[in-house]
Amino acid sequence: MTTNQEPAIAATGLRKSYGDKTVLDGIDIQVPAGTIFSLLGPNGAGKTTVVNILSTLISADGGQARIAGHDVTAEAQAVRDAIGVTGQFSAVDGLITGEENMLLMADLHHLSRAEGRRVTAELLERFDLVEAAKKPASTYSGGMKRRLDIAMTLVGSPRIIFLDEPTTGLDPRSRHTMWGIIRELVSGGTTVFLTTQYLDEADELADRIAVLNGGRLVAEGSAEELKRLVPGGHVRLRFSDPVAYEQAATALREVTRDDEALALQIPSDGSQRELRAILDWLDTAGIEADELSVHSPDLDDVFFALTASPVPSQPADKETVR
Repeated sequence: MTTNQEPAIAATGLRKSYGDKTVLDGIDIQVPAGTIFSLLGPNGAGKTTVVNILSTLISADGGQARIAGHDVTAEAQAVRDAIGVTGQFSAVDGLITGEENMLLMADLHHLSRAEGRRVTAELLERFDLVEAAKKPASTYSGGMKRRLDIAMTLVGSPRIIFLDEPTTGLDPRSRHTMWGIIRELVSGGTTVFLTTQYLDEADELADRIAVLNGGRLVAEGSAEELKRLVPGGHVRLRFSDPVAYEQAATALREVTRDDEALALQIPSDGSQRELRAILDWLDTAGIEADELSVHSPDLDDVFFALTASPVPSQPADKETVR
């Protein structure tokens, strides 16, 4: 059983190769219970391989992993009992109804007929699928199939859910609906391991994000922490008084001028300390800016900076922000 002291997911030194291709080259992951952990990486980076190893679908070539306190190799069945997995491709059977898909999952989890029907009714209502329950799943929209997919995953009341690119191919409205579902799961105590290609999704949902490239984790931290790893952050000061603008431009170092807008751009990591230093300097100099705004790199900048080139062949510590 997962305790407060033991992470819901803990992996050390995971390795996996297919022939001469190394897919994972020593991956360490720690995910506290009741949080959302997001794994980012370009296509082919090994995200699905990580999910498949942690969910016992395939074996690692090296390293160790524990899920919900159970070793994925020695206690594989106990791990399976504790988790749910929703992959990139729907597990929904389009030839039968949504309700029949749910009841099939209940049978697979060895629930009694009465319990299976109770759980099915509850989840269909929770995921707003009651009206479509008697219709063939092949008639469902992409968003409805995804909701049914996750509902099926929840039949066994898993404490940990692996969502492998759950919103791929969904329209913006369906993606936002899915985000709400994921937040609701976590608020109920579920741990979510999320892989995604959508950077805004990780930014919006994850408590902690890791970036996978070339088989290694090259950075890890909260979204805000990761954004501070790449250059491009700055403070923008805008003036209405040309005299104040010139005074500030002359006195401040490493400043980029925008004479037409009477605006100055100062490199900054956006930290409270740096902002306070800029404000203190303006007060001391008796210069008043009409507008101050902070601009930080977004996750797109982080992603491109960290995955722009292959990882060096020599081992290198990943950038970790605590």
